[in-house]
Amino acid sequence: MLPHNLELIIALAVPLIVLTVLRINAALVFMSLCVGYVLVELVAKDPGSLVNFLTRADSFSQATWQLGMLFLPVVLTSIFTAFSIKGHWRTMSNVVPALAVSALGVLLAVPLVTPGLREAIQDGPLWPIINDAQPLVVSVGAFVSLVILWSQRKGGGKTGHHH
Repeated sequence: MLPHNLELIIALAVPLIVLTVLRINAALVFMSLCVGYVLVELVAKDPGSLVNFLTRADSFSQATWQLGMLFLPVVLTSIFTAFSIKGHWRTMSNVVPALAVSALGVLLAVPLVTPGLREAIQDGPLWPIINDAQPLVVSVGAFVSLVILWSQRKGGGKTGHHH
């Protein structure tokens, strides 16, 4: 099973490890991945968009631009929120959105990669399991990320007085 899924296992493990080890706010990264997806769907696929103009004038393929638009918000958010998760509870609760980022990132990126790589990943026995879990990944990732973000607001319901 491993050789047929090696690319997929790496693609799932690396973001989870990076988000966890660097204590990056995975809830914000999940939302940034969603923003990247919106950019790909509403901007990069528009025939009149700058991306389509650039793909005609540049050596980068449209898929490369789309992958860049998908992951640029993720990379920037990761840089800006590195080492922002502090405390045992927040570190533990950060794992769920980190898992969601890993799974959703793969689900959104695989259709954009080269046909050979896409087929190698999708023909493996692990892909159908991840693909079928997409609604669960999106709903749990979104819900948990929102709860985490709401709980991180300044003040947290306190009066502001410290005793």
